[in-house]
Amino acid sequence: MKIIVLPTLLIVLCILATGCVGQIKNPPTNVPTVTSVNTFTPFSDTTSIPDTPNIPETPTIPETFNISDVTNTSGQPALKGQLKISISGWVGEGSVLIDGEEAGVTTTGKPLVLMLEEGNHTVEVCCGTLCEREDASIRFGQHLIMDFSEQLKRDCEFLAPAARINGYSMSGDKISVNVEFINPTVKTVSMSAEVTCGYSYIESRSDNRVGNVAQGQLFQTLGPGERVTQILELDLASGYSYSYNIPTITRQSSR
Repeated sequence: MKIIVLPTLLIVLCILATGCVGQIKNPPTNVPTVTSVNTFTPFSDTTSIPDTPNIPETPTIPETFNISDVTNTSGQPALKGQLKISISGWVGEGSVLIDGEEAGVTTTGKPLVLMLEEGNHTVEVCCGTLCEREDASIRFGQHLIMDFSEQLKRDCEFLAPAARINGYSMSGDKISVNVEFINPTVKTVSMSAEVTCGYSYIESRSDNRVGNVAQGQLFQTLGPGERVTQILELDLASGYSYSYNIPTITRQSSR
């Protein structure tokens, strides 16, 4: 039974399907055509948003921006501290330079008072061509005092061209005198120094002790800030058993 029924059903189904396919219906007339319209507009990454009035724009910072490179343009004045420069223990005056720039003059009785910006500065006090240099650390609200007396006493004892005796010695009938010429000024000078030395000796003929004076003169030209030492030989009278005083500079000049 099952073997027979299945082919019969298949035949019937095929006839029905053939009949359905064969009956083609005509399309209906007067039916309006509807076109599908997409009314949704998606947002794009490039969609621009209009500016909102009265709201300032925030500047865009590039990726290479380095905040350490920004200069302070606030216009506020720099903080400062006080510096007093003194030479109270040295008689004279000295010109003052701050970081290589002239800042004024300090004298024995009148120190120079300055207001400097915070930070490290180089302070110089000059006597002629010689300058004493020190570093100063300035802080806001602090009062710093710098005294250059000791340095100037040691290195700048002369304010004008001068000559002095540094040493002397005797050999036979001669006295050797070391004379130092000093030019602390900023110009070239010509100098001279006359040296005198009193002495006594015993004459060979009379065997009497006799007093005498030996003198000599030196000349020297010095450039700005220069020091030169010369040796002057003083010749003594013939005799023996010499005795002499300390040589002295009795006259000097410069021009």
